[in-house]
Amino acid sequence: MERCYSQSGEDKILFHFFSSIGKDKITYLDVGTNHPQLHNNTYLFYRNGGHGVCVEPNPKLAELIRTTRSRDVCLNVGVSFDEDRVADFYLMSSHTLSTFSKDEAIAMNEAGVHRIESTLQIPLRNINSIIRDHFPEQVDLVSIDVEGWNEEVVRSLDLSRVRPLCLCVETLTYSENGHGEKITGINEFLLDNGYTVYADTHINTIFVDTRN
Repeated sequence: MERCYSQSGEDKILFHFFSSIGKDKITYLDVGTNHPQLHNNTYLFYRNGGHGVCVEPNPKLAELIRTTRSRDVCLNVGVSFDEDRVADFYLMSSHTLSTFSKDEAIAMNEAGVHRIESTLQIPLRNINSIIRDHFPEQVDLVSIDVEGWNEEVVRSLDLSRVRPLCLCVETLTYSENGHGEKITGINEFLLDNGYTVYADTHINTIFVDTRN
């Protein structure tokens, strides 16, 4: 039995969904890939012959992704939801918490547990253009985990033109004491646009397109 690589079993849930509809070689867009294997929602599909695009703004992690997942395209950029073409990226002492959100970075730094180690200027790309440029046919899975910007990135999706079959989105805000809040706006936007909740692991929610 293939092991789980996601934080809370999301990849196994997704694997079951795709198997139930007869899809095996999965295409994916992994926004906020972070580590190419650990706590990763797409590595299981890579191991099973899938391929896709990894978006990772941390240069060191982007290089690690390129050396670990040679079939994937790795973009060392952030994802924009407005007209900005470059933004400050705050590298935190825990790389999983690195973020483009200044407010979130400062809050974590002031809490005293995780500190800002450095700030980098990172180019941005719109998520819709990434999908159009790299997925001439429908992308099977979009995984989104961008600390502090998850709802903004989801709402920037032009679902009239690009409709992923499935989305896995972090829908819980970060909290040092484990009492994060669910980001209800993500559910509202996707449900209003023809998606349904397939599963929820508290940290992440998996949505499936009902129009396919």
